[in-house]
Amino acid sequence: MGMNATQLIKMANQIGAFFASQPDPVQAGADFAQHLKRQWDPQMRTALFAHLDAKAGEGLNPFVLHALRGLREQIEPQVHA
Repeated sequence: MGMNATQLIKMANQIGAFFASQPDPVQAGADFAQHLKRQWDPQMRTALFAHLDAKAGEGLNPFVLHALRGLREQIEPQVHA
């Protein structure tokens, strides 16, 4: 997969900016999470979360960071060992 973190951050921020313009921030976060879950390939989601974990989400806007952290289980359901 030829997606690097920089491209993923840019895409996530652009999508986040679109959803962040919604009047209800809670709904906006949920809609953003749903979008990533439905539209993004699992490798892209995994890579974005890897960046979040490794670099504290450096480069991501506050809306995106908040949504990724708060709704992680919805976006990337995992079986925790």
